[in-house]
Parts: sequence; structure tokens; C-alpha cells
Amino acid sequence: MGDAVEDRLAARLASLRGARGWSLEFLADRSGVSRSTLSRLERGEVSPTTALLGRVCAAYGLTQSRLLAQVESEPAAALVRAADQPVWRDDEAGFTRRAVSPPHAGLRAEMIEGVLDPGADVAYDRVTVPGLEQHVWVLDGALSLTDGDTVHELGTGDCLRFRLWSATRFRNSGPAPVRYAIVQVLP
Repeated sequence: MGDAVEDRLAARLASLRGARGWSLEFLADRSGVSRSTLSRLERGEVSPTTALLGRVCAAYGLTQSRLLAQVESEPAAALVRAADQPVWRDDEAGFTRRAVSPPHAGLRAEMIEGVLDPGADVAYDRVTVPGLEQHVWVLDGALSLTDGDTVHELGTGDCLRFRLWSATRFRNSGPAPVRYAIVQVLP
């Protein structure tokens, strides 16, 4: 993310907490993220990792895409050109996320492209929106996706459909990047 987007993200996180009247201590208990990390995140002193953002989003009941859409420039038209699709990179996790069809008022579905570098392992230990419908379609490579206690090994062209009720994990143990699309639909 660019510095301007990170600044807006920090401000949005602070405003979400303020609007709910939550203390940092309450949010820390609810998210499992330390009070000091949350404070630094809201002040824009640290960039969030995918896992950290997932925990905070779960506390607020928001998908990461919906939160990021609130701070990224929203497309004005129904057609979202590739150059206008917001991209977010978590270098620490080896994960790149492109909002192919970002969240939009009045629409329940969104489409995301994910790329995991070789060896990347991203775990979401909290459900952001219980019952969120997800369709994960592997475009290139091999993806190991864990949904709760079930591990699914997906190859190029495979699609896994499920509702999000438990922790998930996306892992690339192969020698090449894995590229996949996620279509998610709010319950």
C-alpha cells in the first residue's frame, strides 16, 4: 500500500474503534492483538500484516476487502479497469492481494486475486464474517487451503466452495508462486 492509503487505514481503524466506544484494552481482548500494537497501528507507526489485519477485521465483523475498500479509492463505474484495481502487498507474509471487483454499496459479492510466494503461509485464526461464502479458484500453481480441520490440496483449475465458519490457512509449499481468485459473497 502507498503511504497515503496506510495513513487512511490507520485513521479508519481509529475511527472504527471510536465509533463503537471501545477502549484499546477492549479491542485487544476481542482481537487477540496487543494494546501497544493496536495503538501503533492506529497511529500509522506500523504496517499491518495480513494476519494482524485479519484479527482486527474479525473483531469488527468486517472482511479485509471491505475495510480496505473504505480507505482505497472506490471505482466510479461498473467497469473496473486493471489499472484501477487496488493492490496490497504483505512482504512479510509473501502475499499480494488485488481487489479485482472491490466491495461496492448495494453489491454483496466481491472478487479478489491472491498471489502467494513460494513458502508463503498465511493463517486467519478468526472468522471475519461468519457464514461468508467463498469460492477459491486456483489459476496457476498449487495451493494448500485448510478450512477448520480439513486440508484441501488444490491444483491449477480446481475450485473449492465453502462457507467460512472457522479458521483458514492458505499455504504455498511449491517452488513457484500460486495465483488464485476468491469470490466472496456476504451472507
